[in-house]
Amino acid sequence: MIKSLRAMIAGGVLVFSFATAALSQNPAPTQANVPYGPHPLQVLDFYKAESAQPTPLLFFIHGGGWMNGDKANPDFLAQALKSGMSVVSINYRLIPDAISAGIKPAVKAPLEDAALALQFVRSKAKDWNIDKNRIAALGGSAGGFSSLWLAYHDDMAKSDDPDPVRRESTRVRCVMGFVPQTTLDPVLAREWIPNNMYGNHAFALPSYDEFIAQREKLQPWIAEYSPLSLVSPDDPPTYIYYDSVPAMGQPQKDPPHSANLGVRLSEALTKAGVECEFNYIGSTGIKHPDIFSFFVDQLQPKKK
Repeated sequence: MIKSLRAMIAGGVLVFSFATAALSQNPAPTQANVPYGPHPLQVLDFYKAESAQPTPLLFFIHGGGWMNGDKANPDFLAQALKSGMSVVSINYRLIPDAISAGIKPAVKAPLEDAALALQFVRSKAKDWNIDKNRIAALGGSAGGFSSLWLAYHDDMAKSDDPDPVRRESTRVRCVMGFVPQTTLDPVLAREWIPNNMYGNHAFALPSYDEFIAQREKLQPWIAEYSPLSLVSPDDPPTYIYYDSVPAMGQPQKDPPHSANLGVRLSEALTKAGVECEFNYIGSTGIKHPDIFSFFVDQLQPKKK
């Protein structure tokens, strides 16, 4: 079970973190603000675990609705380093940056930045002593959405790209999302959560009503950028946690972070034969009630 939860209000958007150690105990990055692209927000922090052998890596994507947030104080940092796992935490272009640059849909910028950052990290595997085959993506809220999208998307490596970074894989060994959104389909989201009002900003639309009105036109983008639409049998083991109880079709106290969002994703993953742990308030039979143990089992070599 999550030991602590921080919710910071920043510009009206909840930024979730599920840190397990006091922030004052977190070490400084081994390398800070390493650029992986030309934009000022395309930077990451790297925390190196001491090891003679290449280490697993937690690849952390912060939340904030793709509107704000920061890479500082990635979750599970102290536990990861103590367990011999290195950590990367990224910043990325936000929705306002995408709109200013004319990127369509706007959500393309933060999601594809996550992919590029992961490719960059893999390109540093030798220098940073990382095992590029043992990488977990994780994040909360929109960071969880981005992590799931990255995990379920087909590999974005381009074998013939002149840039060696873009020849690196974007696949991960496992993925974890804390209260993540799982679809950008406004009709589906309203069926699950009648009072949902989240998602129109991903397409730079002024209102949810406009989002619904333009749904058919936006459908190709909705499918391309929704984790639920991308589920397939080759997807990695998944862990999703919600601090509420599913009640499909019922109004929710916190619609963008409702456990209802995890119900259909869990069903789709199970149907596809993908390992999935759907942990929520009152759930039973969870293999890893301690979330960090999920990463240990998935990333650390099994003891003989």
